[in-house]
This record gives sequence, C-alpha cells and structure tokens, in this order.
Amino acid sequence: MNQTAILPPLTQIPPYLQTIADYEQEAQKHLPDMVWQYLQGGAMNEASVRNNLDQFAHIHLWPRMLRDLTQGGTECKILGQTFPHPIFLAPIGHQQQFHPDAEAACALAAEVLGSNMVLSNFSNTDMRALKAENPYKWFQLYWQGDREKSRALVQLAEAQNFKAIVVTVDSPHTGIRDRERSVFFHLPEGMQHPHTPAHIPLPALKQGDHPVFKGLMKIAPTWDDIAWLAQQTSLPVILKGILHPQDAKLAIQHGAQGIIVSNHGGRVLDTGIPPLTALQLIKKAVPADFPLLYDGGIRRGSDVFKAIALGASAVLIGRPAIYGLASAGALGVAHVIKILKEEFEITMALMGTAAVNQINEEYIFQK
Repeated sequence: MNQTAILPPLTQIPPYLQTIADYEQEAQKHLPDMVWQYLQGGAMNEASVRNNLDQFAHIHLWPRMLRDLTQGGTECKILGQTFPHPIFLAPIGHQQQFHPDAEAACALAAEVLGSNMVLSNFSNTDMRALKAENPYKWFQLYWQGDREKSRALVQLAEAQNFKAIVVTVDSPHTGIRDRERSVFFHLPEGMQHPHTPAHIPLPALKQGDHPVFKGLMKIAPTWDDIAWLAQQTSLPVILKGILHPQDAKLAIQHGAQGIIVSNHGGRVLDTGIPPLTALQLIKKAVPADFPLLYDGGIRRGSDVFKAIALGASAVLIGRPAIYGLASAGALGVAHVIKILKEEFEITMALMGTAAVNQINEEYIFQK
C-alpha cells in the first residue's frame, strides 16, 4: 500500500469500529508501511500466520440449552491469582513505533479493563513506570545471554510487584521474515529499551566458527538455565513458546509452573504445528490442573471460548491489541479488550456455560 498521508491516532472511537477486523483495517491508516509490514508479517511464506487464523474455523461449537446462568461470570484463577477475565495482553516489544505512548497506553487500558498484561523485555517503557499496586502484570524475559543479567531483570520485576516471569523460549534466532526484509524494516535510530539492548551482544567468533551455532546458540538458554532461574525467584516461571508435549513435561521437571502454548504469532518458524493443535496434545501430557495459556490467532470472543474448551486457562492477544494501540492509543486498546470480552461473555451465555471453569471439550464438535 502506497500511503500518501499517515493519519494521527484517533481521540475518540468512531461507530464503525465494531470488531477486531475493523481495527485491523483502521490501524493500517495510522502506521508507516514499513511498520505495518513488520506488524503483519511472519516467517518465510507466512503459512503459520494464516494457519493461526484458519485453525479456529475448523472447530465447531456444540451448545447446551435451558441452563440457569444467572450466577454467571468470567473470573478465572491461575497460579493462585484470580483474574477478572481470561483475556490477557501478550508481550510485544518496540511499541513506540505504533503509538507515542507505547506500553504505557497498553498498561492503562489493561488496568481499566482488568486484563493481565505481559510486559515485553523489549519494552520502550520502563517497568517502573507501570503502577506497582496493579496486580495484573507479568514480565516477559528474553534470556540475556548471561545468568546474572537475566537474574537482575527478574529481581527488578519482583521489586515492581510483577506476579510472574514469562520466559520466551521459541526464538533463540529471529525468524526469516521476507516481508520485513522487502521493506528494509529497521527500528528508529535512538529508540530506547530500558531493560535490554536492542541486540544482545554476541560472543567473539574465531575464524571458521559458524555464526549461528557458535554465535547465537552459544548464548541461547538451555533447560539447565530454566532450572537455575526457577531457583532464583519466588515468582512462578512460565515458559512461552512450548509446542511439543515432551517439552511440556521437561518444563515441569525443570521448575516451570506454567506454559504459554504459542508459535510467536507465526513470526519465527513457518509451517510448524498449529498452536491450537499443540494445545490439545500438551493438555493430555500434563497434570489436569497445570496452567496452560494459549496465544495465536485470537480474533473473536468465540476463539477465546474454543481455546479454553481445548485446554487453555486463559488466552493472550498480540496483534489485536496493537491494532487498537495504533488506531487510538489506550482508548483503542481498551476498546479491543472490551470487544473480545463482550463477545466471549455472549458466547458463554449462548453455549450454556456460567463459569470459565465449566468450559471444556464437551462443548466442541470437531469433524
């Protein structure tokens, strides 16, 4: 799309913004093409990006009728903490390129709507700028290539009243993103990341050393690092990016107290197993009460219901929140959460479920 003028963020919500799809169309008007391609793009041929969206169409809801739902609600309990609803904000870095208020806008929207926010390690907003008294926030950690640097960030998150540490494990190397490369994507010069350098320094290579295996992989975390990290904090450690049941079992063995089933929005590895399929396989491999969160392709309240029915304790939204942020800052993010929450509530009512913990695979018909 050749843009002639990039529109400033909206200051009020127009009546034509009714769905996440509406916000997707709107967001493009407010972003430079380079940033839009970064947001929308995925790895290689982007099959995984498409699959994340398409997978929900093949799962059919199977409603029950004539139940008393007058005591219904959307509260959910994860790791001993009660949340008003199961729609969380996924960690997304560099948010200043989408709106000047960046993560501060998402944090405000999340607080107002009672949504748990996962703050990215690559945040442009210092974690100390988020309200310490707000209990609905987790910190996402990219391994810093060094145990002490990683522990220092965890300790800072503890001091700021974050309630969990989410370690992203599925991207020891950035995905090959053709769309980004075609528009020569780059972060703005001078963009600040208070909690990490934009590029973690690599070890020095000797002549003949492989840049991937002797470079990036040399500072990538291993299971031993996860076990060590879990011993360093009183906060629960949650691993984001687990897709294989055997890795789910290893996560538990190494001290993880939760998993986010995710393929990084299709941005890292293309043609991988759809995360909704992985969720069902992992659910069978872990204890019944082990927290499994789901991330990938949520665009409707019915998608939230389907993910929970197939084993998720809660879901995370990534791109939809950024569509709201780019369109109208905190107001847009809040509206996106509100849309999904209301759609989810109505879906629950139509499905005959009064509580989140009643939603299970009995409400799903799969061909």
